[in-house]
Amino acid sequence: MAVRKIIRMGHPTLRQPARPLTPEEIGSDEIAALVEDMVDTLHDYGGIGLAAPQIDEPVRLAIIDMPGGESRYGDIEAMPLSVFANPQIEVLDERRAGYWEGCLSVPGLRGFVERPQHIQVSATDLDGEPISLTLQGFAATVFQHEFDHLDGRLYIDLIDDTRKLVFEDEFARYGDPTGTDAPLPDQR
Repeated sequence: MAVRKIIRMGHPTLRQPARPLTPEEIGSDEIAALVEDMVDTLHDYGGIGLAAPQIDEPVRLAIIDMPGGESRYGDIEAMPLSVFANPQIEVLDERRAGYWEGCLSVPGLRGFVERPQHIQVSATDLDGEPISLTLQGFAATVFQHEFDHLDGRLYIDLIDDTRKLVFEDEFARYGDPTGTDAPLPDQR
């Protein structure tokens, strides 16, 4: 359909909790068109996940599209393009691991964020059918990052040490300034 502009940190929509979609909205032509725009936007910007608030649509809707295979994070399991309406996360294990996260709404920066690495995701697909996924590792991080947007949170809110917030160019030039040696992920 259309590539939409991704709004950036400072835009008020990114800091507001998104409203739930009604069952009637989930199956509507309007939401189907929004998802098409989100997919076009995600692919144009080169991300692996996008939440509706990032294109100034304050509804609880997100998409994930992770290519699998060997990457800088290790061997990643593929997640084909999937749509999640009204998602919820349950943490199954509090043990945390960290990644250098980036965000299409916070371009040019990376921050080291530690998150629980074993979660359960519940949501609805566009046919109104329930979705239930158990995720671990990097996939758990990706889902938490995207769904945080639905609650008005950005990854920078979760950085516990501001020395762990860097410009991408400086990270590429000088490496990890904190010595964590955690992988630097592609932008999300």
